[in-house]
Amino acid sequence: MELRSEGGATRLRATFPYGVETELAPGRRETVAPRAFGDRIEAGEDIHMLAGHDFEKPLASRAAGSLEIRDTDAGLEVRAEIDTGTSWAKDFLSAHRAGLIKGLSPGFRVLPDGERIERRGDGYLRTVTRAALFEISAVTRPAYTQAQIEARAWTPGEPAPDAGLVRALARWRA
Repeated sequence: MELRSEGGATRLRATFPYGVETELAPGRRETVAPRAFGDRIEAGEDIHMLAGHDFEKPLASRAAGSLEIRDTDAGLEVRAEIDTGTSWAKDFLSAHRAGLIKGLSPGFRVLPDGERIERRGDGYLRTVTRAALFEISAVTRPAYTQAQIEARAWTPGEPAPDAGLVRALARWRA
């Protein structure tokens, strides 16, 4: 994730990579297949950028026009404009500058027939092939360590969720 401050807002650009395997718990590995999050993105549904998977701390959203998300073969491309007028946005930016918040994590629900589970040695690998993406969050410890926040220069111009949803949105955990 790349951040650049301009006036009272901060522009953000990030990528959540597809096809990367991670260990969620001993013997439980997961990967997200290319374009797994395409359904809600292509339908133009509202998706939020949050601080720490907390819907009470929104940083940007598609409905507000402050979040753009593209689903590509390589990964989920995220661009946002974060208004620094809220206390949680200031807290997020301060924690990021201090090196405390470096990760990026999607909040999703796997759709019916949207996963493959295969045995691998003494464990399992789940491949998410189709999931409803509701949010993407800046977090302290992402499940996918390759999805990191980095403060770098960014050049402008470069290439409401369901009420019952909370936090991790029914992710697969041991």
